[in-house]
Amino acid sequence: MRKRAVFILLLVLLFSSPVFAQTTYTVKSGDTIWKIAVKHQVGMSEIIAANPQIKNPNLIYPGQKITIPAVTTTALENEVARLVNAERAKAGLPALKINWELSRVARYKSADMANKGYFSHTSPTYGTPFQMMENFGLRFSAAGENIAYGQRTPAEVMRDWMNSPGHRNNILSRSYTEIGVGLAKNKNGVCYWTQMFMKPM
Repeated sequence: MRKRAVFILLLVLLFSSPVFAQTTYTVKSGDTIWKIAVKHQVGMSEIIAANPQIKNPNLIYPGQKITIPAVTTTALENEVARLVNAERAKAGLPALKINWELSRVARYKSADMANKGYFSHTSPTYGTPFQMMENFGLRFSAAGENIAYGQRTPAEVMRDWMNSPGHRNNILSRSYTEIGVGLAKNKNGVCYWTQMFMKPM
C-alpha cells in the first residue's frame, strides 16, 4: 500500500511541477541520485523526470551527464524568508532556518493552487498541509501554513500577512524553528505564495 502511495505521489509530482530551469551535472564516483538531489537541493522526482534517458535511477555511473532542474523563483522565496526573520528579530525572536525540503513542499502547494485555480489550506491533490508535509517525508512536532495570492512582490505579501492576526501569529510563533517558502504563477501571471513552518521531530 505504501509503495502504491509513493507511486501516486510521484505521478502527481511529475504532472504538477513548478517551473524549473536546467543545468548539467557530471556524475562522480560514489554519487547516487539521492546524494545529487541533496547536493543541489532539488527533489529526486524532479531529477528523474528531467532525465528520461535514465531507465533505472539506481544505476548511474561516473562521467554520465545528468540534467539538474534548478528552481527559478528561489531569490523571491528567499526574500520572503529574510523578511520573516527581520520581523522576528524586531520581536526578539530567533531566526527561522530555511529548510529546502520544506520550501519544495511549499512550492508544490503554490503550483497546485495556481494550476487548479483554488485558494485553500486543504488541497484537492495533497490534503491538509500536515498530510502534505508527511507525505513528502517531513516529520515535525509543530507545523503551520500561510497562503496568499495576487501580491506581486515579497514585500507586498509580507505586508498583507503581517496585517492579518492569524498569519502574523504563524510568522512570530515560538513553536517553529524552520521555514519553507514557495511561489508559483498561474497562466495569467498571478502569484500564489505559500509559507510553511515547522519544528522537526
